[in-house]
Amino acid sequence: MTFKVAFFRHDLGQEEIESVAAALRHPVLTTGETVERFERRLADYLGCRHALAVTSCTGAMHLSLLGLGIGPGDEVITTPMTFIATSTAILEAGALPVFVDVEAETGNLDVAQIEAAITPRTKAILPVHLYGRMCDMVAMRQVAERHGLAIIEDAAHCLEGKEQGIRPAGASTTACFSFYATKNITCGEGGALATNDSELYQKLRLLRLHGMTRTGAERTEKGYQHWDMTVLGWKYNMSNIEAAILLPQMDRLERNLQRRQQLTDRYRALLSQVPGIRLLAAPAPESVHAHHLFPILVQGMERDQLVQELQSRGISVMVNYRPVHLTHYFAETFGYRKGRFPVAEQMGDTVVSLPLYPTMPEEDVTVVAQTIAALMAG
Repeated sequence: MTFKVAFFRHDLGQEEIESVAAALRHPVLTTGETVERFERRLADYLGCRHALAVTSCTGAMHLSLLGLGIGPGDEVITTPMTFIATSTAILEAGALPVFVDVEAETGNLDVAQIEAAITPRTKAILPVHLYGRMCDMVAMRQVAERHGLAIIEDAAHCLEGKEQGIRPAGASTTACFSFYATKNITCGEGGALATNDSELYQKLRLLRLHGMTRTGAERTEKGYQHWDMTVLGWKYNMSNIEAAILLPQMDRLERNLQRRQQLTDRYRALLSQVPGIRLLAAPAPESVHAHHLFPILVQGMERDQLVQELQSRGISVMVNYRPVHLTHYFAETFGYRKGRFPVAEQMGDTVVSLPLYPTMPEEDVTVVAQTIAALMAG
């Protein structure tokens, strides 16, 4: 299907082409100097000590759990209002995801409900900064410290975010990021984690590449020396080619964020008074919302009907997300039924993500908003 208003378009261009060409001229294509340059840029941007580039945000979360020794018999508190990978990373580590409902005004994990879900098996909290709005990390860290829990942030939507002066990785053990095809910076697939824990970082570097003490780049550039495998690791390392695509985008990060903010403000102005449409709460002026997605909640007609009507008119939209616990696998495996997490379920039944990307023309925002208003009016 061809859409006159796309849901997302990347802004990759000549800078990325030249960066990749330079990487291809280098003899090392795997994890090497280009990846290290990106990791330094990312750590500097976040204001943290270390960043580790990996193949996906899922891999970053999985490695974080493994690095903390979380596995069979352990529980990790998380949200059902997210992409499935938040929970499947916990399962892949051998632990059990324990869901807590979300806030109606933000869609983020409800910190006030976390303590009631803590058991002797709980080892960590894995919040999601949904749509680009950070959770209340101050309150969450207080809960975690009272109970001796780690915090692993799923910041796939929230590279640029800030809340109460805290950036991702500023109040947690690790923060995990996605560079998937539609993310605020992208290399098609890819991810990273950030941490201020130097000891954990060194462990995660080993776990990222099979537990080997020397990388392929080191063996190529410095000549062969015997290497060892000191832990059972995984194959999660990013290549220089992917890092080369990401590096030029770091220079546009703040400019693109400002543009998404402008488009979001336009959506809010046009949709705030449309009957049957509810918008999530706007962030405080001192906060930084990453504006990865712009969701609306449909209350005046069936959500799926609105999705179909918009698509039939050439406007591409998505649903982010239907709750994890009601997917077939989780319902069948763990016995979840509707009614367990009513706020997440209500959001999952009504949410629609509208087109949003930095090069989106403002007139397209107007077309989308006016079409929704006309459809809601009947």
